[in-house]
Amino acid sequence: MCKKLVTTIFIVGAAFYMIEVKAEIPGLQPEKNWDLTGYVKYMVTGGIPDHGDNTLDHLVHQRFNYEYRFSSSFRFNAGMRNRVLAGDSLSAPYYSEIIAADNGYFDLSRNIVDNDNMIINSQFDRLYFDWKGTEWSSRIGRYRVNWAMNTVWNPNDLYNSYSIYDFDYEERPGTDAVSVSRTLGYASSLDFVYSPNKDSNLQRYSARYLFNYDGWDIQALLGRSGLDYVIGGGFAGDIKGAGFRGEFTWFDPWMSEYKGQSFQPTLVSSIETDYSFGGRRNWMMRAALLYISEPQQAVDAAVYLTLPLTARTLSFTKFTGYADLGFDITSLSRFTMSGSYYQDGSFFVGLSNSYSLSDDWQLLTVLQRFDGSSGSLFGETPSTLLFANIKWSF
Repeated sequence: MCKKLVTTIFIVGAAFYMIEVKAEIPGLQPEKNWDLTGYVKYMVTGGIPDHGDNTLDHLVHQRFNYEYRFSSSFRFNAGMRNRVLAGDSLSAPYYSEIIAADNGYFDLSRNIVDNDNMIINSQFDRLYFDWKGTEWSSRIGRYRVNWAMNTVWNPNDLYNSYSIYDFDYEERPGTDAVSVSRTLGYASSLDFVYSPNKDSNLQRYSARYLFNYDGWDIQALLGRSGLDYVIGGGFAGDIKGAGFRGEFTWFDPWMSEYKGQSFQPTLVSSIETDYSFGGRRNWMMRAALLYISEPQQAVDAAVYLTLPLTARTLSFTKFTGYADLGFDITSLSRFTMSGSYYQDGSFFVGLSNSYSLSDDWQLLTVLQRFDGSSGSLFGETPSTLLFANIKWSF
């Protein structure tokens, strides 16, 4: 069914394009109704566990971003990511299933090749129609519902949460949904979103009221997120030159148990700040604190770092802290140090350097260390990961 859906959408888009094609005037290039951009990345990953064999993995990650504009108010967008994976991780249990997993209503992910030597996966993570009027707007399909105020942890992100350690997926995941928005004035709107699920117990819907007060963006939201009724809010502003943001969401389960797992009412909240020192090196510092009143325990570090997160499961301990510091080595090179600490004694340390090789080429090198005290989640399987990533954009 999903293949027919994708094929139909592209046929419709192509038909509109053919209808609107006009003869070119010599010496004058007409304005395009469409854009096609993307990139190709190659990344090599070295895993160095303290207890176990070292691993080496390769990833070729290619992306298309396509937009067709039927008019100034109506457009179609599609984003497709293609990945070729090879290396030692292919032998890990359920690795193939994790790569092919698609949490949307429509399964738009396929492992085209899946064997002991290679996995080739294709997935549409953006596929939607967008309409914007003077005061009303609407969107339907697969897209990112971006209600976040924070930049690290987002308790208000009820639809497409992500791991702070996944640096190779800058677009972030999308969700299958339909939304309607009404502009109410300056920096003020009312938004409604409905996201279906084949399991009716897991459907999601919510409303958000966003407004600005004395230079502060403030939002309030309520609805249902799967097994929980939710109410939350967020804010973002500035205090003496420092950015200051916060989000909170209260999760109240309407089912106390589901598929053998029990759920309790839970408060998830996060607050963060950042400050740019400017200057020739463009120093910037950021810090964040996350609180979960009833965290769900992770089975092990590999599961926690691999499986998709939700706004309920952003961490496995009550309190989690994060900080990073970045500066420009040169105008073409930026260095960032980051770290997080969990209440059970687990910690993460990261170092990264991005270097602009040219207008279209970028080199990124990353070191990640997961460790902790005896008995902590990361401390049970301490390891170091090394990444080298080269990217060409078009």
